[in-house]
Amino acid sequence: MALAGLLLFGLLVFLFSPSSNAVSTVTQHSQHPLSPPTTPFQKAPSGKRPPPPVVHYHMNNLTTTPDPVSNQENVLILTPLARFYQGYWDNLLALSYPHSLISLGFITPKTREGNAATAALQAAIAKTQNGPEDKRFASISILRQDFDPPISSQDGTERHKKENQKARRSAMSRARNSLLFTTIGPYTSWVLWLDADIVESHPSLIQDLAAYDKPVIVPNCFQRYKNEKGQWDVRPYDYNSWQDSQTAADLAKKMEPDDILLEGYADIATYRTLMAKLADTSEGRDKKSIIPLDGVGGTALLVKAEVHRDGAMFPPFAFYHLMETEGFAKMARRLGWSCWGLPNYFVYHYDE
Repeated sequence: MALAGLLLFGLLVFLFSPSSNAVSTVTQHSQHPLSPPTTPFQKAPSGKRPPPPVVHYHMNNLTTTPDPVSNQENVLILTPLARFYQGYWDNLLALSYPHSLISLGFITPKTREGNAATAALQAAIAKTQNGPEDKRFASISILRQDFDPPISSQDGTERHKKENQKARRSAMSRARNSLLFTTIGPYTSWVLWLDADIVESHPSLIQDLAAYDKPVIVPNCFQRYKNEKGQWDVRPYDYNSWQDSQTAADLAKKMEPDDILLEGYADIATYRTLMAKLADTSEGRDKKSIIPLDGVGGTALLVKAEVHRDGAMFPPFAFYHLMETEGFAKMARRLGWSCWGLPNYFVYHYDE
């Protein structure tokens, strides 16, 4: 009788226990590093679909602290990518922040150059993700834009023409928003926007910026180049990080609702204080110097994820006569968040 009872108990356990496949499926989806479960649930062997899991995310427990490594905070690095530079990828791999806490997101345009960039990116990803474990990233997403770019060429001269700026920045905003809204997840603490042509930064870039514990913070973007003497030198590149001026405010009052104020063009004198012009390039400079900003550039921009979750995005339309990253800064400030810049801490742009 004892043996029969034992056999009956074993049969009941076998019949009513959930299958190992069903359990692993739920666990895998609910713990995805980016998003809540979205994959269709597999049917059980009986042919019936098991009930989908209810996943609880306690957002109050999510931290963004000055010491993100010790607190195991997840960082999402987002890059709109029209061209692939090996220097960008090498610099990404050199980041000292634990790669197991980094997720990557890319969006590429539907152009011939975009196709080439996507192919090169996928080759680099395959090599990295199949390489040493400490170099692998937690997850990687690649999006293709669902709209055509306003200008077909990524040539530097064409990209920076003033007449191309409104359409170009609107398209960039749409690309950034698509990338952000698709990839940010419930475990994301920080979002680092890193342009595809940033080829040099300090390995501790993420830790250095997070240490200030600011909602939005941006370093100065410079460029290494050979001067007229044939010697290597540096020059400012990004002029979108600034402190506003009364002149700019007066110009904005005279504009039509859909007009935008542009920075870096001689015929639009805004007299804003440009962070690029405040830089001290000497060896003994104070790299920790920090200033408040009204506009920010996006070459290397660290944002607390809660700022984006509150609704701060990149306006593809004129928002207080600003667009893209400058419009994002305005939107963040309207939501009660502050923006900050590091005039003497540099990242370096590819020399076009």
